[in-house]
Amino acid sequence: MAIPGSAHPCFSLGGLLILGGTAGYFKKGSRASLGAGIVTGGLLIGSGAMICKDSQFEGHSLAAGTSAVLAGGMGHRFLKGGKFMPAGLIAAVGAVSAAFHVKKALEWRS
Repeated sequence: MAIPGSAHPCFSLGGLLILGGTAGYFKKGSRASLGAGIVTGGLLIGSGAMICKDSQFEGHSLAAGTSAVLAGGMGHRFLKGGKFMPAGLIAAVGAVSAAFHVKKALEWRS
């Protein structure tokens, strides 16, 4: 079974978030980075799996919500600290991901 194109961003961003959280833990000892990376990455990977199993609306809705929370949390951190890397970049990627998945969820709404 081929993976639908709209699931690829979920798997890619989810994997990158898990890797980034793990890197933050090993580099700075940040348990918050590890936990947030695993949770948000896991939810995005789970939403990609839902999209692959013909639950497109639910999968895109979960991805949109997860991405919006990610964008909000990292956006707050960026505004508080002023450093673009990594907070500003992840906030921007989260916002783009949320917009994409809202659009796709609306396309699949029954």
